[in-house]
Amino acid sequence: MKTAVIVYPGSNCDRDAATAIERVTGTAPAMIWHGESALPDDLDFIMVPGGFSYGDYLRSGAIAGRSPITADLVKRAEAGTPILGVCNGFQILTETGLLPGTLMRNSGLRFVCDRVKLKVESADTAFTSAYQSGQELVIPVAHHDGNFFADDETLDRIEGEGQVVFRYGVNPNGSARDIAGVTNAAGNILGMMPHPERAVDPAHGGTDGVKLFESILGKV
Repeated sequence: MKTAVIVYPGSNCDRDAATAIERVTGTAPAMIWHGESALPDDLDFIMVPGGFSYGDYLRSGAIAGRSPITADLVKRAEAGTPILGVCNGFQILTETGLLPGTLMRNSGLRFVCDRVKLKVESADTAFTSAYQSGQELVIPVAHHDGNFFADDETLDRIEGEGQVVFRYGVNPNGSARDIAGVTNAAGNILGMMPHPERAVDPAHGGTDGVKLFESILGKV
């Protein structure tokens, strides 16, 4: 299986992402610098990690959404390659239009760093097939701009089409309808604010993120 993690200036979860992928697949992913013009051929999975790309200048993910490598990421997404964007990666994917909505400043205007409860809204996705619908997970969060927003029409549409994958048990940031993670209409892209790559080792406080990687990486 061929996988890759994109690294932007200011990414700080790229090594966590690589460790999680290697833990499940047994093979380290390719680490792709943002200045490259193309991703490797025949990738089975791409991860856009968390952090503070370009120092969150302008707004979170705005500059990274226009990086050289991101143009090829969009092409891979449109071709159906599975893509996971976590935290800043989620912000980047909304900036490119690959995912609906946007991520705004937390409602309390404070950085949130905690472990939160998540509900699996649907196990009928490529990213959640190893879970059960309604299952409760505990996953870390660490963000300042994680407040998911979309207009009511968009929210009704993504709810109706089953694109809401994760929902907060207790909302830490003001996200509309407690939404913590969404997919695109095709189902090959998932964006989420909580960090599943930080929940793959018992020594780190829990392993509830492992099944997400097992689901998408074919280890169910």
